[in-house]
Formats: sequence, C-alpha cells, structure tokens
Amino acid sequence: MLIGFIGSGNIGGTLAKLAVDAGHSVVLSNSRGPDTLAELVAELGPNARAATAAEAAAAGDIVVVTIPFGRYREVPVEPLNGKIVIDTNNYYFERDGHFPELDAGETTDTELLAAHLPGSRVVKAFNSIHYAHLAEQGQPAGTENRRALPIAGDDDEAKKTVTELIDQFGFDVVDAGPLAEGRRFQRDKPAYGPRFTATELREALARG
Repeated sequence: MLIGFIGSGNIGGTLAKLAVDAGHSVVLSNSRGPDTLAELVAELGPNARAATAAEAAAAGDIVVVTIPFGRYREVPVEPLNGKIVIDTNNYYFERDGHFPELDAGETTDTELLAAHLPGSRVVKAFNSIHYAHLAEQGQPAGTENRRALPIAGDDDEAKKTVTELIDQFGFDVVDAGPLAEGRRFQRDKPAYGPRFTATELREALARG
C-alpha cells in the first residue's frame, strides 16, 4: 500500500518509518517543500519519496494528515475525494489560535477537517500517543498487555482498514464510535496520553 503524508514532523516521520518497516511505501510532504525532506527520505530508504502536499494526497491509497490543526484549511481537497484520511491532529489553542466552536464544545477538530474534506472518509487516530512511544511501544499481535490506541470515524470500512494498519504497526485498537466520539480521547481527557491495554482504554474512554 502507498501511504501519503501531509506533514512529516515527529508523528508523521514516525508513522512513515512504521509504514516502511511494515512493507508499505510512503510519499512525504511538508509546508517547506520536498527538498527539505531529503534526509528523512534517505533514512527511510527506497520505499520513500518526497513530494508536494497535493502530490502526496493524490498518490496515497491512504493519506495521513499530521500538521498543526490551525492550518487544516491548507489540506488539499480534490485529490483526497473518496480516500481514507487519517487525522492525527490535536487542538492546542496556544498554538492554533482560538476556534470558538471548539472552545464551546460544539464540534471537534477532526469534524472540522472532515467538513473541509466532504468527499473523504476521515478517521481520527494516533493523536493520543507521544511520537516516541509510537516508535518504541509496538508489539506483535497477541502479545499480553499490548498497548491499545483509540480510533473514531463514521465509515466502518475505513475504520477496518485503519485498524488493520495500526495492528501492523504493533498496537491493538479500540473503536470509540462515530467521528464525534473522538472528543473522548482529545487533550486533557482520561484516554489521552497514558499507556492502556484495550480493556483499560475502554474504561478510560467511558470516563471521557
């Protein structure tokens, strides 16, 4: 599978390595241009290349959006129509500026991205784990007390595909429900941050 990345920072770069290690190819992009990704591409090897955000969006079978939330309107729309989009973002008003609808709890950051991408199948994932833990804590399927990660989305088939990918990366998955339920593992919620098994994560999501 070819996975496109819009954003190639700590989370994006870590996910790209996990993807390559799992046998996938990746197309990386950032806001500064493909040339600035030469070092990361060289590190990842022949199954990685750099491109513009629009090119990464067009190329990917799945596309990961992993940029600061405040810039979500910069995500290209047309090339992502019909595609599974994984949103790793978190809303930090200190960085992103205030979004009144988010401050009021009327919607979530990922729902705003989904509204921006009406033709895409958006799944929220990877936002509740530190990138260093993402790199270090993956374990084979069936490992006792394997770490679990939450996802949320409105498309069951898309969630199934993302679940399979996360399993390849070394983590169990707990489906929190529709995209709106992504609020249960946002910043400052019980399910955000700690290392949980699937059972523990379900309990934390219920508290959120």
